[in-house]
Amino acid sequence: MTGDVRRDVHLGTVVHVVANRQARPNLPTDGCPFCPGGLEAPTEYVTRAFPNRWPALGPDRCEVVLHSPDHDATMVGLGARGVRAVVDLWAERTTELISRPGVEFVLVFENRGASIGATIDHPHSQIYAFDHVPARQRALIDAGWTPDVDPGDRLVHSSDSWTAWTHDAPIHPVSIVLAPRNRVGTLADLDDRARDGLATAIVDLLARCASILGDAMPYMLWINQAPRTDPRAWMHVEIVSPWRAPGVPRYIAAAEVATGEYFNPVDPADLAVRLRAAR
Repeated sequence: MTGDVRRDVHLGTVVHVVANRQARPNLPTDGCPFCPGGLEAPTEYVTRAFPNRWPALGPDRCEVVLHSPDHDATMVGLGARGVRAVVDLWAERTTELISRPGVEFVLVFENRGASIGATIDHPHSQIYAFDHVPARQRALIDAGWTPDVDPGDRLVHSSDSWTAWTHDAPIHPVSIVLAPRNRVGTLADLDDRARDGLATAIVDLLARCASILGDAMPYMLWINQAPRTDPRAWMHVEIVSPWRAPGVPRYIAAAEVATGEYFNPVDPADLAVRLRAAR
C-alpha cells in the first residue's frame, strides 16, 4: 500500500488518511474547472480524463473522467451514445492504469449529488488504481460471485447481453446490480455490442430511478472488475442511492454502524416492481 495507510489491528479495517484532501476546493469561485476553457479542460472535448490534483492513493493512482462538456448533463441526458463514449474512456483508462507497476485493482466510480460527497456538479466520474484488492471486492471474488440467474420479481432490466436486478440483501434503499450475461473480467474485455448494451442499461436504470425518486436523486455507481493477477472475477456494476422516497434519505444510524448489520425499510422486490413500471 502507498501513502498513510492504516489497518485496525482488531477488525482489519483499512483506512487511508488523506489529510491533503482537506485543502481541495468544494465550490470553485472562479468558474467550473471541468467546463471547456476551465482549469482541467483548457480545450474543447467530448470526454476527457486527467490526473486528480488531490489523489487519495498517491501520485498517478487517481484520475477524473469528464462525461461531457455540458455542465448540466446527466447520464440519462447523454443517452446511450453519449454514455458509450464514457464507457470507452473508462475501458481505456482501466487498461492503462492496471498496466502500471504496483497496480493490482482498478475501481471506476461515480458520486452524483452533493449529499453523497460530489464537490463539483459537472458530470464526471473517478478512477482509483489500488496496489491491492480491496476487502469487499476480494470477498466477492473469493465467494465466487456470479450473476443472479433467477432474480424473479427483483428483475429490472434484461437484454441479450446484460441483466439487472435489485440486490436481495441491500444496505441502501436503492441497490441495483447490473452484469453481463457472459463472464467478462474488465471493461476492456467488452466487445462493441456488449459496450453498447452496458451504455443502454445504465441510461435505462438511472432513468427508471429518476422516474420514481426524481431527477435530483443522488447516487453512487461503481464497477467491480478483475484484479491484474486474478482472472476469476465476473465484472459487474452496482448502482445505489440513499434515498428511500423522493427527497427523503435513509440514514445509516448507530445500531448499524456499531454492529455492521443493517435495517432497510425498502423491500427490494417492491422497488423492482416500481422500477419496472417506470418510464
